[in-house]
Amino acid sequence: MRSSLALNATVMESGRYEGEQQMNEDKHYEVIEAIRRIIRATDVHSRRLVKESGLTSAQILIMHAIGSERFHNTSKIAEEVSLSQATVTNIVERLELRGLIMRQRDQRDKRKVNLWLSDKGREVINNAPRLLQQHFVERFDRLDTWEQHMIVASLQRVALLMDAHDLDASPILDVGLLTSHPE
Repeated sequence: MRSSLALNATVMESGRYEGEQQMNEDKHYEVIEAIRRIIRATDVHSRRLVKESGLTSAQILIMHAIGSERFHNTSKIAEEVSLSQATVTNIVERLELRGLIMRQRDQRDKRKVNLWLSDKGREVINNAPRLLQQHFVERFDRLDTWEQHMIVASLQRVALLMDAHDLDASPILDVGLLTSHPE
């Protein structure tokens, strides 16, 4: 066993012991590996969504909002799904071209355009796989509050460490552009 003098002699300039420094050198690999697994899971799920439904996560999320019948115009849907109105409008136009939704000017206020799912759209959305964030939210909500706070703080810190804390991001687990779509 080392004496306290020997331990004091091994303290590095950073204030850590040599053994502690070695242990911490490998921790970044674990963090990077965990981030990579999250990215990979998102990518795999996104590809599965497109393969099984022909839709992206953003398209499915918007169709769910339209199908809920609580939101009938793009501004309300954009607010509900936390996307810009321009992004929602772009996606809505593509969904309409595919015959999945319908648009019509409001009879009372001609500035508003009402949206609803077509029969084809309702069938597609009813058969679409669940979104990855739906699985995550269900599991996250079952965690104790302290653990939820710990995860949020840790992920915010990781975003800061990666200079990603100021990047605009919607709460949609998907890869690539949100306005891209399979043809």
